[in-house]
Amino acid sequence: MTAPAPAIAAVVLTHNEAARIAACLETLRWADRMVVLDSESQDGTAEAARAAGAEVIGRAFSDFAEQRNHALAEVEAQWILFVDADEQITAELAAEIRQCAGREEFVAYAFPRRNRILGGWLRATGWYPDRQTRLLRRGSCRYAGDRPVHEVVEADGPVGTLENEMRHAGPDSVAEFRNRQRRYAALAAEGLRRRGVRAGIHSPVTQAIREFWRRMADLRGYRDGWRGLVLSALMAEHEFRVYRRLRSGRRH
Repeated sequence: MTAPAPAIAAVVLTHNEAARIAACLETLRWADRMVVLDSESQDGTAEAARAAGAEVIGRAFSDFAEQRNHALAEVEAQWILFVDADEQITAELAAEIRQCAGREEFVAYAFPRRNRILGGWLRATGWYPDRQTRLLRRGSCRYAGDRPVHEVVEADGPVGTLENEMRHAGPDSVAEFRNRQRRYAALAAEGLRRRGVRAGIHSPVTQAIREFWRRMADLRGYRDGWRGLVLSALMAEHEFRVYRRLRSGRRH
């Protein structure tokens, strides 16, 4: 007889995350499988992951959605839990996931993510409750191909909501935050292009202003004090960069 698929496989996408992967995996030991999908790391990430008890699958990076869809296709389990290397699952969330994984009424679950950015835990600005749909029933969910970054789940059924949160250790400095957003800009512009969005001559400026207002007012960035103000400005800068790239037609 063929053994039944494990109930829950925790999958971590990595690229040069040797310094953080062990701490992340330590919070996933309750899962039936721990799998690291590594994108050609050169800092010993794969070796550190194996030493921590994870299986490692190597795959060249294309975009985030394709990486996750590859994991959904290759990793055998009833449920796939996606976690990033700079994230950790709390014990309370792990228990809740275990409890919910046996239910049939939902094909995916979302849960809140608490973000620590610029040295403090955020309460607003779009980073809390920051719900992430990360627990997916294999065979019933996929990631949309037109969202290569900031991925969106397409679910063939209802999505449930969990109460407990995961923790995310985001960038501690403005420089680190800006470097990360620069890496995402090309993928974000490509996603807009795939969805048929076109940029006018004023789009970089108007979208930047719109994003600053959205973060500070609609998403109540003022509740995060100076961090909310700085992050709103940084996200406005990111939108400017994305729409400038979209308008130029550059893909890299």
